[in-house]
Amino acid sequence: MSFLGLDGKTVAVFGVANKKSVGYQTGRVLAEAGAKVVYVAHTEARRAELSRLLGDAPCLVCDVEDPEQIRRVAGELAEHGPLHGLVHSIAFANYSEGFKPFHETGRQDFLQAMQISCHSLVELSNALKPHMAPDGAVVTISISTTTMAAENYGYMAPVKAALDSTVVFLAKSFSADTRIRFNAVAAGLLKTASSAGIPGYVDSYLFAEQATLRKQGLSTQEVANTAAFLLSPRASGINAQRVVVDAGMACNYFDAELVRAATRKS
Repeated sequence: MSFLGLDGKTVAVFGVANKKSVGYQTGRVLAEAGAKVVYVAHTEARRAELSRLLGDAPCLVCDVEDPEQIRRVAGELAEHGPLHGLVHSIAFANYSEGFKPFHETGRQDFLQAMQISCHSLVELSNALKPHMAPDGAVVTISISTTTMAAENYGYMAPVKAALDSTVVFLAKSFSADTRIRFNAVAAGLLKTASSAGIPGYVDSYLFAEQATLRKQGLSTQEVANTAAFLLSPRASGINAQRVVVDAGMACNYFDAELVRAATRKS
């Protein structure tokens, strides 16, 4: 048996998009640890694009904005036996109109982001509860801080704050009749296709990289490793938590090099 104790256990990974996505990298780590991974993509077109990347691994389809699709995919996942883990790596915000001040956030944009990025965790957990092992684990992907107002990230930070709170309330709710654990990986800035759609993200990423203690950006692999650990029996004592993975960025804003760069006279 591997160190993580995931051999032969089935884990559903929602949100696989491409080779750089947290969902795909987490699935790869889980498979290497001996787990059976069932991927879930957003659309049929995305599943077709992923066919070469995923090989023989099963890949289902679910648009979490559609309650009927959530019910359908829950039934399809039940055919793979009891689920020992669920990875929720789903997020969306409409940045098609570029940067806007936070107070100009549109109602529909905010509500759509909340549905896809946060409430979908509630719906998926509820739909899959009858099909999960009583000691299973659920992990979602959050962000390292929701209290630092990054202007270009906009309304997604409040949505992620709601996601963090949702993890706690799901953990409490499920504790009534299961030992299923809920946790979040609170990741620092990453190089992903999704993040590339955020206005000004590259500059923010480059700054964040210099703000880490090691002067090296966080890798998707590191986030995936943490998610796999939280899904495993090795993390049985961790529940209702957000585990920050940011390479020390949060403690290093007064790094001497950053201060010199900010105060240097032209």
